[in-house]
Amino acid sequence: MSPDDPAPTLGRVLLVTSDPLIRAGLAGLLAGSGTIVTVEPGAPVDAVVWDTPSAPPPPLGPGAAPVLALVQGEADARAALSAGAAGAVLRSSDGATLRAALLAVSRGLVVTEHGFTSLRPAPEPRPAAAAEAFTPREREVLALLARGLSNRDIADALEISAHTAKFHVNSILQKLGVERRTEAVVRAARMGLVTL
Repeated sequence: MSPDDPAPTLGRVLLVTSDPLIRAGLAGLLAGSGTIVTVEPGAPVDAVVWDTPSAPPPPLGPGAAPVLALVQGEADARAALSAGAAGAVLRSSDGATLRAALLAVSRGLVVTEHGFTSLRPAPEPRPAAAAEAFTPREREVLALLARGLSNRDIADALEISAHTAKFHVNSILQKLGVERRTEAVVRAARMGLVTL
């Protein structure tokens, strides 16, 4: 993906819940993001949303699609992650958080709710100057990249031109030593520069 490509989207997501209201709400949150929502087990999917309070776990572990657990609290998140889920966020999460978490788990990342501090692995050691290598504006752009925003969306959010947004993204990629936006977010998260 080049720096000016649109934000990545998921292809197919399986919803695992026995609550029809939750299913409708999740489908609504994912609507319009290029995601195809399915409730048919066995269909090939990019990720699974598991509503832990209402449904038994879907297949977990090697060979299964990555699972994002919707939980009511940190203890539920710990149990879901121990069972093999790739991520856990609160059931009350908004659409942007849900989409970002699904995209992250589909890319092989482990995701937990921001407030679940005891579940977060310690960040990889980083050079003392790593954070200082980025300007304040680049830090803002990096945070928006971590949310999956395109250059146009970053420009709109920061009230800058698309050309300037692209310049900042290219600078971030260069400073992190990567070629793709997703790689930049993964490396920045491992360095503790952003929180997913």
